[in-house]
Amino acid sequence: MGDTGAGARARRATKSVFSASQSAARVSASAASGASRTIHKITGASGASRTGLAHLIELSAAGSIGDGFVAVALAGTLFFSTSVTQARGRVALALLITMAPFALVAPFIGPMLDRVQHGRRYMLIGTVFARGLLCWGMSGAVEHNDAVTLLPAAFGVLLLQKAYGVTRASVTPRLLPEEITLVTANSRVALASLSATTIGVVVAAGIDKIGGGGVGGAAWVLRIGTIVYLLAMVPGFRIPDGVDEPTDVDAPMSAPHQNGQRKQDAAGRKKTGFKWRLFPEPIGPVVSEAIYANITLRAYSGFMIFFLAFLLRTVHFGSVSDKLALTEMIAAVAVGGFIGTAIGAALRSRAPQVMVYLMLAFSAIVTTLCAVFFGLLAAIVVSFGAAVGQTLVKLALDSIVQREISTEVRSSTFAASETLHQLSWVIGGLLGLLLSLTNSGVTGLGVAAAGLTLALGSLLVSRRNRILRARHARPAST
Repeated sequence: MGDTGAGARARRATKSVFSASQSAARVSASAASGASRTIHKITGASGASRTGLAHLIELSAAGSIGDGFVAVALAGTLFFSTSVTQARGRVALALLITMAPFALVAPFIGPMLDRVQHGRRYMLIGTVFARGLLCWGMSGAVEHNDAVTLLPAAFGVLLLQKAYGVTRASVTPRLLPEEITLVTANSRVALASLSATTIGVVVAAGIDKIGGGGVGGAAWVLRIGTIVYLLAMVPGFRIPDGVDEPTDVDAPMSAPHQNGQRKQDAAGRKKTGFKWRLFPEPIGPVVSEAIYANITLRAYSGFMIFFLAFLLRTVHFGSVSDKLALTEMIAAVAVGGFIGTAIGAALRSRAPQVMVYLMLAFSAIVTTLCAVFFGLLAAIVVSFGAAVGQTLVKLALDSIVQREISTEVRSSTFAASETLHQLSWVIGGLLGLLLSLTNSGVTGLGVAAAGLTLALGSLLVSRRNRILRARHARPAST
């Protein structure tokens, strides 16, 4: 009887554990399902769920988490693990090398995306999947100190990130709900991506610390980052077929002349396809002004990041350690990015070119004031201002290109502009590294303020001359 009683108690205990496990599983599944519904409700606001824009936002955010893992792993091996002198040389080399993938983006990736008007959903998913594979290869390269494998894999990840960005920007107008503007849609994507990247950085930093830091920690970050990339593909399969351009068969019968014009344009591009240009066709003054402003603020952003990063490692402000100062600067950049995207989403701007000029003027004023009253607070403020200005101008540029450039060459235009922006960011970063040798915040910020003022002045003069020429030409045409 005793054995029978003991067996009964064991069976009851087993049933209790099994029942508790089932309850825990149901609770976890319910929580995960609830979180998923909440996220989709947020991303699907204002008709985004109806058109499929919500799934594009979710795919961008999920991939950005993996990008945050890669950034933490590379930052630990390039910047924080060496002395200031060694880090400066490594970062300068890395900046120069990051331009290599962009030699492919403008002449090859952009035109290829223009020719492939169908299967865009799978192209977006494919860039995420390939980043996951390269991330796995980087984990082994980091662990075995294999630079021959690490650097090409890092270039590949960067190239695929930009290819994704070009494709995403190109297809966004196809999924735009009537309730929101392009600036708002781009802001939502940027805000979701920035939030996800921040989450990825925080989680990856924790994994790195648990993994022991250094090479071992970075390897574990990249291994788990691979899993993140693979899971990030799921929202991509839910993107509707509406991301693809309609074929001539699918086009409305009431617009045969549009189809004919499309064919003539394609034939004309094929005839002149042997002569490569940075931009596939004239982009117009509105787009060129936005690109010029974005180039300026991208160079300014790169300058501020690298100038202040090395300045804060060598120049100490009172009892504040260099690590704390760097942390505060990084936090200011992150918060600035959030604020910029939030402003872009809230403005619902239908005149993004106004935002371009306002942000150039804002950045010039803030930098001038911070140069005059330079200190740790000024460094944090100018970092915040640079992030806000650069974010808003990029959102404005994307919406202008999406509005002004035809779908047949939109990807090529985005690819060319991304190449110019990366080049300007590298040049600005290298100039920041050079001026950090002066250990003078006043000098560095003074140079940046002068550059911003000159850029704004030249842009205003150019716009004024264009308006005057248009006024003089109007009576002659009548």
